[in-house]
Amino acid sequence: MTAARLSAAVIAVLCFLSWLPPARAAMPTVDTTARNAYVIDANTGAVLLDKNGEDRIPPASMSKMMTEYIVFSYLKQGRATLKDMLPVSENAWRTQGSKMFVPLGGKVSIDDLLQGMIVQSGNDACIVLAEGLAGSTDAFVKLMNEKAKELGLTGSHFANVDGLPDPDEYMTARDLAILARHLITDFPEYYHYDAEKTFTFSGIKQGNRNPLLYTDPTVDGLKTGHTDEAGYCLVASALRDGRRVIGVLAGMNSMQERATQGRLVLDWAFREFADYKVAAASTVIDRAPVWMGQQATVPVSAARDVVVTLPRGDRSDLKVTAVYDGATPTPVAAGQIVGRLEITAPDMKPADTPLITTQAVQPLSAFGRMAFNAAYLLFGRRH
Repeated sequence: MTAARLSAAVIAVLCFLSWLPPARAAMPTVDTTARNAYVIDANTGAVLLDKNGEDRIPPASMSKMMTEYIVFSYLKQGRATLKDMLPVSENAWRTQGSKMFVPLGGKVSIDDLLQGMIVQSGNDACIVLAEGLAGSTDAFVKLMNEKAKELGLTGSHFANVDGLPDPDEYMTARDLAILARHLITDFPEYYHYDAEKTFTFSGIKQGNRNPLLYTDPTVDGLKTGHTDEAGYCLVASALRDGRRVIGVLAGMNSMQERATQGRLVLDWAFREFADYKVAAASTVIDRAPVWMGQQATVPVSAARDVVVTLPRGDRSDLKVTAVYDGATPTPVAAGQIVGRLEITAPDMKPADTPLITTQAVQPLSAFGRMAFNAAYLLFGRRH
């Protein structure tokens, strides 16, 4: 090939490339110093960041979230009330680590114990709650492990109620995010405890160890943890303009790093991602084919509101498709599932939701069926 021809070829390639669409930006990420990090959009469950999220880690006091979940369950089921007074055993009184300083031989209300456990991270409060509600800490731990299995916490096991170091006590950052989401959605009437900044008991005032509660008004929970093995850890949740993000960070080196990284990750999640409503329940979005009906099609809607979380730059690449296995035979009932709505985007796991009819369709009369069959045989279509 001559030099002239080579130049022409290069020019042709360059002209072709100039017509290609621009390359997509990479999936947003954030450089956090946390050893383990897992961030989700609580509204949709979308995973925004996964850094060693499946590794088993010592959860320290973050495991108190499961103790909290079990206590809230007792309350919601009517098996206990906030005013119930629980006795303080010597076992609870002698427990080490962070404490709310329960009185030996005294009784403390569940309301105070919850604040002592959540705000002050009191190990003694956890034991009083476990012994008073389940009869013993062993019985309570059994409830914790049963609930973990039920909630899908596949990388977690509990050996105690307070998170003190134990080789059989472990969780994953993923499981902590799932548990936090369940606490918020399953017990909205009790979740306010996680936002309390201070609690005074027996004349001793202690502050919540969650540093973001003091610097970010959108943060309303959930728990910190620290041991030599676990490092400094944080499960934080923030609600901004109706959108909730939950971030789990573990294995940091200081309280300052925990606060800085917590702010960094939450701000990044809100800045780089957004929730988009794909379909609203009861709003007609398509018409599904009907077989031998008095109408050839029937209006359909999504069975529920469909919201997806995407990087803000990916919205234009979102694809929504109505899929049917064929014409639905009559009679068709209102609310009947006749297809599905498929949602895809470059950085999103494909999702789908049922499509349901918004009205009924009656079958054709005998004469109408004869006419239909004749038209179908002659023309391959209804009319």
